[in-house]
Amino acid sequence: MDNASKYDIQYYQPPVVTYDWVKKDHIDKAPAWCSVDLRDGNQALVVPMDLDTKVEFFKYLVKLGFKEIEVGFPAASDTEFEFLRTLIDQDLVPDDVKLQVLTQSREHIIRKTFDALKGAKNPIVHLYNSTSVAQREQVFKKSKDEIKKIATDGAQMFLDIAKEYPDINFQYEYSPESFTGTEPEYALEVCNAVIDIWKPTPDHKVIINLPATVEMSLPHVYANQVEYVSKNLHDRENVILSLHPHNDRGTGVADAELGVLAGADRIEGTLFGNGERTGNVDIVTLAINMFTHGVDPNLEFTDMPDVVEHYEEYTGMTVEPRHPYSGALVFAAFSGSHQDAIAKGVKYRKERGTDQWTVPYLPIDPHDVGRQYDGDVIRINSQSGKGGVSYLIERDHGFNIPKEMRAEVGYMMKGISDHEHRELSSDEIFDTFSKEYVNYFDPIDIVEANFIHFSTTKDESADSVGVKMLVHIGDEAYSLEGDGNGRLDAVSNALKKTKYNFNYKFITYSEHAISAESNSKAAAYVCIADQLDNKFWGVGTHDDIILASVNALVSALNRMNKKVHFVK
Repeated sequence: MDNASKYDIQYYQPPVVTYDWVKKDHIDKAPAWCSVDLRDGNQALVVPMDLDTKVEFFKYLVKLGFKEIEVGFPAASDTEFEFLRTLIDQDLVPDDVKLQVLTQSREHIIRKTFDALKGAKNPIVHLYNSTSVAQREQVFKKSKDEIKKIATDGAQMFLDIAKEYPDINFQYEYSPESFTGTEPEYALEVCNAVIDIWKPTPDHKVIINLPATVEMSLPHVYANQVEYVSKNLHDRENVILSLHPHNDRGTGVADAELGVLAGADRIEGTLFGNGERTGNVDIVTLAINMFTHGVDPNLEFTDMPDVVEHYEEYTGMTVEPRHPYSGALVFAAFSGSHQDAIAKGVKYRKERGTDQWTVPYLPIDPHDVGRQYDGDVIRINSQSGKGGVSYLIERDHGFNIPKEMRAEVGYMMKGISDHEHRELSSDEIFDTFSKEYVNYFDPIDIVEANFIHFSTTKDESADSVGVKMLVHIGDEAYSLEGDGNGRLDAVSNALKKTKYNFNYKFITYSEHAISAESNSKAAAYVCIADQLDNKFWGVGTHDDIILASVNALVSALNRMNKKVHFVK
């Protein structure tokens, strides 16, 4: 790409750079939020929303907690005008919610805009004109003074026309559109000229909005521009400094966050960043970013699947699977090492009883945004490891697979996923595990087993266990007796009295109560090895832990038989 030389730097550092914002390491309180979904977001749709959809979307934005909602250009079309009037005439705007409307600095447009707001309670009227070098030179072909006069003329018209509506408590907003392509000192000059006309007070503050209409720089440059303006605005204590970042460079969220550190009090944006070109700043991501740093964003995103569903229904857009916090796969861990760390982190947190969230690989508890561990976090495919498979089996079914067994079970599930080229569900995993390992009674089946414990007070080494049992092996039935230094040793010694060559040794044994809801109360795990040291695992379940251990041994023997064929 050797055309890079044609792209000269088109942004401007302020004349004085203080970098005070760099000294802050986090945002300590949420900004005021203004949703522009019904203007910017709707403009960006191939098929704009109809009136009914816009009304329902407005109600949903109110439900999410937005107190300022921009609803469009009422002077631009009959559709926009009708929507605004519907909200007002049907009394759909709560007392604590402000409608915001946008207008150019032209008298007939301003008049129609104010007229459209008859009956509104506390509307925000947003004036804008473009101030960038490119727009001044190429579009308007006007000088700095002429461009500034467009802004000040509009500001004065606001005051003059507002007198015709004495019962409406208007709030005013001004944006030097294409701020990022404007010399900061000139943008400041225009904003201060507007402020001097509006004369804000503590009870009647004005909003100065600095839009990154096109992202043109690294986020820190935008922060420098914002900080410069913030420190030099007239009547700063009576000004609400707002940002409207777009996402042309993919750093809209970073622009907004650094801009808040630099002095901004308010953010205009959309759900999931919908908007023209690459979109606006994503308020969902911004809000949850703050939440992960311990700041209440004052927006209701505790049911993220519901937010996604409504957004997609209203706009026809889709939320990408990897979209931060809201995508279908953002909490999914397929990697074996990630799964293992997450499982251990969740267990550690539960054991410690701590409220603090420090689980590896998960910057946020999925439950806090309405997501569940089941099907969201540990996901199994051909890239997964032993830890994830074992975690799902224990979490959903109560089987705490011994550490030595986990690799074998994990590789089995990975092999199935790799062969079938798909993800495996928790139920599929457990079904496969059960069929392969649990109470596997073919061809060997111990139908009955009665144990007798022999001991002496004189010699502990003389303790032994006897067993009488009925065994089916294929079509044959055996009544067998045996004894040994434990119940499994006794069963093994009895089995060796058949015609079959049961040649194996015990490697390990463990047992536990099943914690998940289940008809079975206990699980036992047995590992045996053949003469070549090949290991075979079996799992048994039963109300009686002793019989569960017998079932585990039988399961291991039957799995060994598939390879060694001592029963043919």
